Amino acid sequence: MALFATPVYFDRDLSWLSFNERILQEAANPAVPLYERIRFLAIFSSNLDEFSRVRVPALLAIHAPGESYEEIADSTRWQAVQDTLQRQLTMFGQVLTGQLLPLLDQHKIHVYYREELPDSYHSVLSEYFYSRVLAFLQPVWLTNDPGKTLFLEDSASYFVVALEKNHQPGVTQYVLLNIPRGQLPRFLVLSPTDDRQAIVFLDDIIRQQLSIVFPDCFIQGSYSFKINRDADSSIHDEEVGEIDQKVANMIDMRERGLPSRFLFDATMPVELRNFLANYFALSDQEMIEGGRYHNLRDLDQLPNPSGLSLTFPPQPPSPHRALQGDKSIFDRLAQKDYLLHFPYQSYNHILRFFNEAAIDPYVSEIYVSLYRVASDSFIVNALMSAARNGKKVTVFVELKARFDEANNLKWAKRMKAAGIHLIYSIPSLKVHAKTALIKRKSGLTIQHYGLVATGNFNESTARFYTDHVLLTSHSGITQELDLLFAYLRNRELPTNYPFLSFQHLLVSQFNLMDRFLALIDREIAHKQAGHPARIVIKLNNLQEKTMIDKLYEASRAGVPIDLIVRSICCLVPGVPGLSETITVRRIVDRYLEHGRVFIFHNNGQREIYLGSADWMNRNLHHRIEVCCPIYDPVLQDEMQAIIDLQLADNQQARLIDSNLEMIPVPDQSKQLRSQQAIYTWLAERSVG
Repeated sequence: MALFATPVYFDRDLSWLSFNERILQEAANPAVPLYERIRFLAIFSSNLDEFSRVRVPALLAIHAPGESYEEIADSTRWQAVQDTLQRQLTMFGQVLTGQLLPLLDQHKIHVYYREELPDSYHSVLSEYFYSRVLAFLQPVWLTNDPGKTLFLEDSASYFVVALEKNHQPGVTQYVLLNIPRGQLPRFLVLSPTDDRQAIVFLDDIIRQQLSIVFPDCFIQGSYSFKINRDADSSIHDEEVGEIDQKVANMIDMRERGLPSRFLFDATMPVELRNFLANYFALSDQEMIEGGRYHNLRDLDQLPNPSGLSLTFPPQPPSPHRALQGDKSIFDRLAQKDYLLHFPYQSYNHILRFFNEAAIDPYVSEIYVSLYRVASDSFIVNALMSAARNGKKVTVFVELKARFDEANNLKWAKRMKAAGIHLIYSIPSLKVHAKTALIKRKSGLTIQHYGLVATGNFNESTARFYTDHVLLTSHSGITQELDLLFAYLRNRELPTNYPFLSFQHLLVSQFNLMDRFLALIDREIAHKQAGHPARIVIKLNNLQEKTMIDKLYEASRAGVPIDLIVRSICCLVPGVPGLSETITVRRIVDRYLEHGRVFIFHNNGQREIYLGSADWMNRNLHHRIEVCCPIYDPVLQDEMQAIIDLQLADNQQARLIDSNLEMIPVPDQSKQLRSQQAIYTWLAERSVG
């Protein structure tokens, strides 16, 4: 065996950008339906916004306080990020203008992109402008008055218009003009011309009518721009006040965060760039050249006036055969556990779980932990109905779920008004666990029913996130769920039951890391004893070095390790003497891979866990996460079969090599696309 290599790690930001590039590759994939390719461009753009708001400020903050922006820009890491971003943006433009817009033309859909709008549309666009657009325009003249301040909203779209007033020829003035994409559709479909449907940007409608907004002026030019602000705001424990008010204050602070990216039309004259940089106190590193249009995440709203089917064919979720019918879901659970897999199977079974609990006269108590809630949540409405029906309902609401704080605050107020007992965020910790517990009278006893999931209780995201849910009445698991909710209520484990601890559940801050490390150690011991050993882990992100180093140790011992990691992966596979037995796959397809599954061979006595925990610093050290064992051998086989299909994917999977390159899986005799195969396999099981 080669000498032990010094552990090496991929940079987390370059790894994340690699994932976003995989999204971009699907936009360029001719096998993907046209409007799905456009949607992948929108996802790429949205992801890049989040990277600019969260990771760029973090990248800059890692340098010493006295270090200048010039020194940061010269650093190897920062330069690598900048180079990667520029290369990807170039690819984005090539895919959009060189592939997708011409394909739309072939389908008789013409999107006016960096083109003058024909005079034949002037009348209809003028009417639309006067009747719809003009109500939302708010021009602001930019002056050099130091007493005037102007705040640019995060991720909003603007024009800066250079003009001369007719009575002041030769004097150029600048005006800020908002693009009201939050109030109006970004795209307008016009009547067909030359047998083609026409689509125009809201931006270009405004450009065409600037003389209406600025009468008696000569328009020299108009240039779009946007600003991203630092969104990495947090609540400090020393802050005084109620948690809901702290979160409201944090949201306001985020919206007013420092600039992290000022993206502007590359055709903007240098003197205007300099004026804006000075006016808004921007550094050179924050000024990024872009195209004519910004916020192209709005491409997911692009209309399809052709009437042709240009998206993925429908895949209606299949019901779970054993959970259909009039028999109570709790009576079924009293007999056996169930696994559900979304979006392949119907989320109605989860809605029914909560709906039955709300109305069942034998249910006395309901406990739920909520992280991201749907904007119009059936689940929360069921919980409010349960409280009004006289049941004791306790809900832990994580108010610090990034970018969902306002929605969670809204629901928290409504739940409190309905009589639900609310538990709010824990200082220094986020509760990311996806768990629920129902207590129901059964004769003279109280039966417990538990739910542990890899994804949020969110019926909206359940349509396009792949997740797994275990429904169980296992006494050990449900007793420990009760213990977990006692901890969330009191911030400590019950002292009157000192014998209670987490033996079945893996809970971060208590036993999760230690148990996973022990499970890996056991595979190492099996391999060293000459017994079969294998580890298969599926995650969204893998970054925590203690866990990576333990996987390296297992690889050096010869344990085969297969990792399916959707986005960030700091583990470097295939390094001689370090990670030769480790493969890393990334799967990107019509659904967002979101499940976390952990499989340990254990010399044939397989152990499988599912849960909420990625292996990131934040998950393992700064959150409450829960992973749960699957004990039923039939359900173990079911989960194993799904993971095996993903490991066999040779269409949408990519292998990550030791250089962070994404390598297509070598062709097999049989082509297999795992998401389609899983859908078909589960649908066939629902029949009969």
